[in-house]
Amino acid sequence: MWKYYALLSAFFAALTAIFAKIGVKDINSDLATAIRTSVILLITWGIVIAGSHLAEVRSIPRHAWLFLILSGAATGLSWLFYFKALQSGDASRVAPIDKLSVPITICLAFLFLKEPVSPKVIVGALLITAGSIVMLSK
Repeated sequence: MWKYYALLSAFFAALTAIFAKIGVKDINSDLATAIRTSVILLITWGIVIAGSHLAEVRSIPRHAWLFLILSGAATGLSWLFYFKALQSGDASRVAPIDKLSVPITICLAFLFLKEPVSPKVIVGALLITAGSIVMLSK
């Protein structure tokens, strides 16, 4: 089932790039990010409330809070830089470069989470890296 969610994530990430490129055309990219974040906030809290999960907030361990806050900060910074890149760069070039997050994630997951890395994963990460490097050159 996770593969379907991952494919849906990729599809909506692609739509994000297109919609964001159009949306940041004539406004400040930081303001655009704030608007986008507000929409996400409304949608996700709506899902939590509709699913009756609000009471679970009290049972979240401190360790989880810390890493969820760090993840939120990293996400916010990622989005701010992504929107700035989209504002002046082509979406068809910015998005693939942004996907360098995949090989970086693989490396960090290996180092910090001790996740196994197979030869297939290494080759895939190298291909993504090569593709991103190609997209960097004019």
